[in-house]
Order: sequence, then structure tokens, then C-alpha cells
Amino acid sequence: MTPPLPPSELTRMVKARPLPAGPVVIEASAAERAALAVRFGLGAVESLVATVALEPRPRAIRATGRLTAQVMQPCAISGEDFPVTIDEPVDLRFVEENQRPPTEDEEIELVADDCDEIEFSGEMFDLGEAVAQTLGLAIDPYAEGPGADAARAAAGIVPEGEQMGPLADLLAGLKKD
Repeated sequence: MTPPLPPSELTRMVKARPLPAGPVVIEASAAERAALAVRFGLGAVESLVATVALEPRPRAIRATGRLTAQVMQPCAISGEDFPVTIDEPVDLRFVEENQRPPTEDEEIELVADDCDEIEFSGEMFDLGEAVAQTLGLAIDPYAEGPGADAARAAAGIVPEGEQMGPLADLLAGLKKD
């Protein structure tokens, strides 16, 4: 048995039956944004809004929409925070845990770039946590801010091919052969 997950910073429980008629809008509060910044190692999450349409499907609930966020992300080189805009599609399937396997007569819709599946149990699922996970996956861990080149120069790191020193000419000669 898997250990229970810690509580989500962005919990938005949605009833599986009946599903909301229109799109669900999830907007993170200041406290939720601060907790998400800690979770994902960001300087700040300044805004986070997701609009998600829910559609019943055989054996699942399809969630599609868009997530937009403004974050302050640390530069992978200098460590200084810089602003990043995140604009990501949301495409998920919520499936009930422990479903019986499909029979030969049942059709399951799958495509090559099938959406992510999230299991849930009971009568509700956490759409907020799914949005939080979408944010986490959208963050580029190697993003470089405007101070990256200056930080490299200060550390003595030069671009490939621009090395100086007694062996630089020898190495350049070896590369031409």
C-alpha cells in the first residue's frame, strides 16, 4: 500500500457525478501561491489561474483547458530570480481506482500523445492538485535569467571555442583535423 500523499497546497475537490456544467476556474489565493512557490523552489508565484472543462468519458473524466501563471524563478546559472510567464494546456484524464479491466466489447479511446491519467477514489477528485502538478511540470529547471552570462563570466566560464591559455591553440589545432 502506498503511503498517503501530503495535503495539496491547491485543493479543489470536484464531484465526479454530476460534473459541473461549465468550465471550472481555479485561481490560487496568496497563501496557496506562497505554498506552491516553496513546493516548486520558486522565488514567488505571483498569479495562477486555470480554466478547465470537464467531460464525462467512458471509464474516465476528461479535463481540458489552460493554465496561466506568473512566477519568479531562480536562474539555473546565477540563482537570481527572474520573471517567467507560464501558459500551458491542461489535458488530463481522471480515472477511478481499481476499475475492472475493459471487456472486448468496450472501447477505450487512446491516442499517441494521450493525456496524463490521475487516479481517484470515492465520489470526488482533486482538480486543484492536478493543476498544481501541471504547473510543476511546466517549470523549466534549466531556465537562464538575464544575469546568466555575467555569472558565467564572473566564474571564469567562457563559451565553447573561446577558451584562452597555453593549451587553447593546441586544442584548436586538434579539432581542425
